[in-house]
Amino acid sequence: MKLIVGLGNPGIEYQFTPHNMGFLAVDRIAEQCGVRVNNRHCRAQTARARIAGHEVVLAKPETYMNLSGQSVGELVREYQAQPAEDVVLLYDELDLPFGSLRVRPRGRSAGHNGVESVIAALGTQEITRVRMGIGPDYPVGDGAKYVLAQFKKAQLPAVDEVLDQAAEAVRVILAEGVQAAMNRFNRKEEATSD
Repeated sequence: MKLIVGLGNPGIEYQFTPHNMGFLAVDRIAEQCGVRVNNRHCRAQTARARIAGHEVVLAKPETYMNLSGQSVGELVREYQAQPAEDVVLLYDELDLPFGSLRVRPRGRSAGHNGVESVIAALGTQEITRVRMGIGPDYPVGDGAKYVLAQFKKAQLPAVDEVLDQAAEAVRVILAEGVQAAMNRFNRKEEATSD
């Protein structure tokens, strides 16, 4: 069983904020699969689906961002998943330009508390990630305030596009592997930074 986990915060007040990109991506994947993520299981909202020939559990932890590992750890134990092979994390990344996407097979948390919690709970940094850039075009004084503020109307087209890219990245990871997804999605970012 593959676990596709989006990181975010439960509650309507957080729904359309940069810090909830992971939840929004899981919702987009669910929509494309024709399922709803509304089953409470392992302290998460979950749904089962089939992507690229794999049975998957889509999950949105309800433990709030900073304690995401509690739910992810329960899911991994419940489904006897191997973090390096079976878990894909989707989340926001303040250090990437807004609307960009980057796939990684492993790494540190880079200061992202939700990712830090998952790494601590699973005892490994070997977790595939789909990182969605939320970095603003201006210096951020208070990062916490920025990531929890509602999206601006002008940002919504870029949000919509990166959610489609994230869903496609998950499909490529499951169908062809992490390296294929990195080759396809990470190159775009590098090409625009020249």
